[in-house]
Amino acid sequence: MKHLVRHLRSYGDRSAVHTAERTLSYRSLADRVERTAAEFAGGRQLILLEARNDIATLVHYLGALAGGHVVLPVPPGVDHTDLLATYRPDIVIDATGVHRRGTGGHQLHPDLALLLSTSGSTGSPKLVRLSAANLLANAESIAEYLDIRDIDCAATTLPMSYCYGLSVIHSHLLRGAALILTDLSVIDDAFWELFARHRGTSLAGVPYTFDLLDRIGFDTMVLPHLRYLTQAGGRLEPDRVRQFAALGRRRGWQLFVMYGATEATARMAYLPPELAGTRAEAIGRAVPGGHLWIDAPDGEIGELVYQGPNVMMGYAHSAADLASAPGTDVLRTGDLARRAEDGLFEVVGRANRFAKLFGLRIDLQRVESTLRERGIAALCTTDDDILVTATTADAQRVRRAVGEITGLPAGSVRAVTVDELPMLPSGKPDYPAVRALRPEQSAATALRAVFADVLHLDPAHIDSGASFVDLGGNSLSYVTMSVRIERVLHELPPDWHRLPLGELEQLTPRKRGWVSTLETSVALRAIAIVLIVGSHAELFEMWGGAHILLGVAGYNFGRFCLTSAPRGDRVRHLRNTIGWIALPAVAWVAITMTFSDDYGWSNLLLANKFLGPFDSMTAGRLWFIEVLVWTLVLLTVLLWVPAVDRLERRGPFAFALVFLAAGVVLRYDAPGPDPGEDAWFNMLAFWFFAVGWAVAKSSTVWQRAAITALLAVGLFGYFGDPVREGLVFAGITLMIWLPAIRCPVLLTGVFAALADASLYIYLTHFQIYPLFGEHRLLGVLAALVFGVVVAQLVTRLRAAVHQRSPIIPSWTRVAAMTPSARTSDAVITPRPREAAGDRDSSRFH
Repeated sequence: MKHLVRHLRSYGDRSAVHTAERTLSYRSLADRVERTAAEFAGGRQLILLEARNDIATLVHYLGALAGGHVVLPVPPGVDHTDLLATYRPDIVIDATGVHRRGTGGHQLHPDLALLLSTSGSTGSPKLVRLSAANLLANAESIAEYLDIRDIDCAATTLPMSYCYGLSVIHSHLLRGAALILTDLSVIDDAFWELFARHRGTSLAGVPYTFDLLDRIGFDTMVLPHLRYLTQAGGRLEPDRVRQFAALGRRRGWQLFVMYGATEATARMAYLPPELAGTRAEAIGRAVPGGHLWIDAPDGEIGELVYQGPNVMMGYAHSAADLASAPGTDVLRTGDLARRAEDGLFEVVGRANRFAKLFGLRIDLQRVESTLRERGIAALCTTDDDILVTATTADAQRVRRAVGEITGLPAGSVRAVTVDELPMLPSGKPDYPAVRALRPEQSAATALRAVFADVLHLDPAHIDSGASFVDLGGNSLSYVTMSVRIERVLHELPPDWHRLPLGELEQLTPRKRGWVSTLETSVALRAIAIVLIVGSHAELFEMWGGAHILLGVAGYNFGRFCLTSAPRGDRVRHLRNTIGWIALPAVAWVAITMTFSDDYGWSNLLLANKFLGPFDSMTAGRLWFIEVLVWTLVLLTVLLWVPAVDRLERRGPFAFALVFLAAGVVLRYDAPGPDPGEDAWFNMLAFWFFAVGWAVAKSSTVWQRAAITALLAVGLFGYFGDPVREGLVFAGITLMIWLPAIRCPVLLTGVFAALADASLYIYLTHFQIYPLFGEHRLLGVLAALVFGVVVAQLVTRLRAAVHQRSPIIPSWTRVAAMTPSARTSDAVITPRPREAAGDRDSSRFH
């Protein structure tokens, strides 16, 4: 590098640098570099340089190299605290001037010349150590395959703190070509005026640069002196490569697609421009002086490995590493690649661009590519168990698209709409910035998005006067909705399901704490299903969960089925509710009958309690489903009668209380039928459902007190087991008097998942836990997880059906809508798990 000044001066009065204000010859540039090198005299020093694309920065950079110092270029406007603390530079050069900080006492390896960040940002003190030989070797290699001539003039479209931007400077100064120094973007008219004025011959860009070129109509520009474009800094989609290659052929310039890494100074491979139209998916061949191969012991695809004189000396993590000797000249890229028959290399993925979410291996690069094929510009990364997407498109559309591409549930995809995709100063994607994105939207906007997502509606067509119930919400969708609303508002407003969206949008979110609000009915569903599965698997013995779920089912029936909607709409809603309980039950019974004799035809009809056989060990397993379905069928028939419908509307609580009182009377066998008859079991269990129904319609303390009293009377001696009766009383009483509870945020999601899947857990757990024999805890956990997975699959299937047949609700028909793709019905909510044939119906045998 000490010969740098002599090299610059050798090109005499040729133009070296153009800016908007002036032009410097190579001679003038050499003079300035020589003076600056003299100013840095006094032993080798570490110089941190805020790099701008201007003459001052270029002179300081070249002067430092000419003086044998070590330069650390950094982007301006970024906090460099970590770098300053870690490396203690002797000199800092920023927009305000040169600041000497005293000697850092550095031990600097004699070959070390340049330190670069691998990410283009200063978030990490990890740096790449490059020698003068590395820089010279790569500059010569690039200048050779690009055929850079002294008549060329390259615009600095990339920052000088980025290895790609620096390589443009190095390679052109090496051949006596000119540079157009500017920080202007290619979307600025002034940039193109400057480029045309100085007869620019080349442009360098990352994939995002090419997006900008498309945006400004680059294909119509008249650029008579342009010889070639170069592209690196990330994969440009093959279609885009072919697009620009074809444009270049028409306009008389070439496209060089290149592949590199900071660890290799800049470039490791390039695709000859004549192949860009036919081999657009390839990165090409190794640059002159370098060698590429595939480490694939088990097949044709393996890690891409490069060897060459431009490979770094190694990494630096602290100031002590600056004295370390060079490492190997072999670089393992971390990219998965193959070598095609024509000798060209193709990168097929990157190990650290794969994510494991919900047991699925997700190729994030492929997700981005597929989104782009659909016309969606996006960047994807992960944040714990969430796939985060930054996009310039509609966030809801992107969430649906990502779900379709990956198979991930919608709740595990966070899409944030941004004006511009987050990019590093180098022009590469800024994935840490993507990961940190949160939807910057008002609570009102967030709530509307939640309603649209959970109920699968078009947000633009949701009337602000409509409530969750009006829009077709029911017991299953309300679990998801309540959790999502709590995340937005940090509390769950009382009777939120009846409040118009417009009123919810007016609420101000509270400050987020470590606890959240959860509806008691949701918590009861989750706890009850765990009690049911655990008791059946004999992990413990705590019976009564299914009867609590009957109460929750009645509660949801009163809230979501008996709305103010017209009678016909009510009946349709009930019909759909019955279907979303009965159909999964019948389907699972049919599946089970193919490999087990647990069930018979009466189970398939959900009528075992009516038709028998009554002596089977598994005869009563589905008693809860039978009670629930036939109760809903009878109530649907009743409410279809206009007179009954009008009566219920006039006095909702009184109407429910009559049914509760009748149920308690039947519970005490007042009419005299034999309670041992299984068909009568349905009528005897109905009163638990009626309790929940009455709770949903109660509005005063006295009404709730009356329900509590009837509950106590009905439960006294009901099971002949005080512990079981106390458990059921405690659970339903909690729902009567405490509609919502506070619990740790981490538990909210667990409760919601279990509650949401309770129907499927109940249906399937009888076949799952026995597979684990005496490993009862594993059997219980497996049954719970299996049910949750089934619920997610069903939700995804229903969502796909809704996407193919989109429903745009009108306010006059919102209450008549089919349950959303996530609903399982007001009553489906209760997915209980106590089998009569096991122990939950033991009181009747």
